[in-house]
Amino acid sequence: MDYLIIGFQDVLNPTTLFWVTVGVTLGYVLGALPGLGKATGVAVAIPLTFYLEPAAALGMLIGIAKGSGAGSAVSAILLNTPGEPSSAPTALDGYPLARQGKAQKALKMGLYASVIGDLLSTLVLIGLAAPLARYALLIGPVELCAILLFSLTFIGGLSGNSMIKGMIAAAFGVFFATVGLETETFVTRLTFGVLELDDGLSLVPLAIGMLAVAEMIIQAGNIAALDHESSQIVDGAEREDRIVTGAEWRRCIPVILRGTLIGSIVGILPGLGASVGSFLSYGATKKASKTPEKYGTGMIEGVAAAESADNAVVPSSLVPLFALGIPGSVIAAILIAAFILHGLTPGPLMFQQQPRLVADVYASMICASFIMLAIGYFGQSLFALIIKVPLRHIIPAVLLLCSVGAYMETSSVFSIYVMLAFTVIGFFARKLDFSFVTFLIGFVIGPKLELTFRQSLQLLDHRADNLIHHPIAVVFIVLTVVTVLWLGRSGGGGITQASAEALPQAVGPASGQTNEKQ
Repeated sequence: MDYLIIGFQDVLNPTTLFWVTVGVTLGYVLGALPGLGKATGVAVAIPLTFYLEPAAALGMLIGIAKGSGAGSAVSAILLNTPGEPSSAPTALDGYPLARQGKAQKALKMGLYASVIGDLLSTLVLIGLAAPLARYALLIGPVELCAILLFSLTFIGGLSGNSMIKGMIAAAFGVFFATVGLETETFVTRLTFGVLELDDGLSLVPLAIGMLAVAEMIIQAGNIAALDHESSQIVDGAEREDRIVTGAEWRRCIPVILRGTLIGSIVGILPGLGASVGSFLSYGATKKASKTPEKYGTGMIEGVAAAESADNAVVPSSLVPLFALGIPGSVIAAILIAAFILHGLTPGPLMFQQQPRLVADVYASMICASFIMLAIGYFGQSLFALIIKVPLRHIIPAVLLLCSVGAYMETSSVFSIYVMLAFTVIGFFARKLDFSFVTFLIGFVIGPKLELTFRQSLQLLDHRADNLIHHPIAVVFIVLTVVTVLWLGRSGGGGITQASAEALPQAVGPASGQTNEKQ
């Protein structure tokens, strides 16, 4: 608690608050524009934070991730085209409300639900991460190797529509992580005499290429469909059409709390992501309703359910990252590069080695929630105009930022080459429905998985029967086998596959987005 007070003292100054506000605003805009989103924004912005203080830099990046989740509801409600796939359930009732002249009511409820879900999930992160980290310190290399293997299997099975494709993507991620110096002997591997590869592939240009540039190429192919004309939606004449009434609040509060709980649980479980959280919350709310047949025709509870769960996922997805050093989502995997860049290595030791910086991150996250409320409330009309910017004007600007961001990571043109190479991989991964989420997470945990596996072989004396002295490792190995068998029997990606099948029903014909953004 003492460190958290110090964290607020560090964050509550004009400079840091300014950069957190910039992050939230940028995230809101990126979320509102279809085809962009939190992963793209954070990946491109990491190199731009080189010269900022750690608290301001991390606050800005977290602000982008949080603001994007709330902003994606704007285009879902006004255009029936979610800024991110996780806001697809929002469009089911948000767009009908807008067509009824209640666009401001839907936008406000979406914002309030987003802020409440985000804030409560942030408190869950603060309450759970440190206690879990204390237990994580008791885990040795054998146990950690088993946990990493289970996480990779679990994520690979649930992050796409095919477990086999998910596992292939994860394996390729681990494969590319082996480029550079070998862990024990420091002999170069897979460098082909290229000096720049001795230190391995950098996460930032790799992520920018796979996420941002590849997405822009796909969006360019759909430019005719995605270049929207001005919306014909007009606000209603009655005051009740523009505000959330007391009766609506009473109906929506239980829905928001349930959505926050679902989103927080989904976020903590690696590999599920915001899309699963929002669809599960919407489905649970519809099932619990006395009039489920009205959902899809303009029920404000549907907007509250989807947005509260959607925005609760991001903070809670940092729980496994902070407690175990294991990224459970693509945004967590990208944030690892930012944390390390600014002196904070995710994992259980960070609470002992950098408690003040951890407190700064927590304080930034709480402040970002309130800033998001202010920006969303006062900037609704402006963001409604931003989403009408032609896509042909957005794509060149994003590509320029991608190139600058990749170059700034190493101050070398070679990083741009890496970005372009992984753009090709990202493009075909999307077209062939391979999970780039599991690829990136496999790439991030690959070095740690290899190191702990080598250490485990030494500790176990190359004998499998010695695992009996490591019951935690045995439990996670059994869970890995059970997960593979269960997902294999159900076809893999059961939850997300259902979400993907529901997605086209929730978006307009102009949507050309992937269902894997987390």
